[in-house]
Amino acid sequence: MNTRKIGTDGENLAVQYLKKHGYKILERNFTCHFGEIDIIAQKNGMIVFVEVKSRATDAFGQPIEAVNYYKRQTIVKCANRWLYVHKCTGVPVRFDVVDILQGEITHITDAFRP
Repeated sequence: MNTRKIGTDGENLAVQYLKKHGYKILERNFTCHFGEIDIIAQKNGMIVFVEVKSRATDAFGQPIEAVNYYKRQTIVKCANRWLYVHKCTGVPVRFDVVDILQGEITHITDAFRP
């Protein structure tokens, strides 16, 4: 299975999971010149920026390990751009990671802070 299909399937699973747990999906694959955010959701008045990491095996480590310092900085820059574009000032935000390994979902809320 190719990595693009694993990633797309993982994002679809993450969206289903988030919806099931009361999140409203605002946008998927928001792209700006800084990079991309996989999922932007809302729950209880909070905007949640979600990075999805999927792997078929743990041969290269846990998926969460791929959300390193540089990836987090990219996500924060993209989040700031999204908030600016959508005129969302003063809205509480959170950064989550959905880790999918062999189809098993782990949702890490408040995974990192800017």
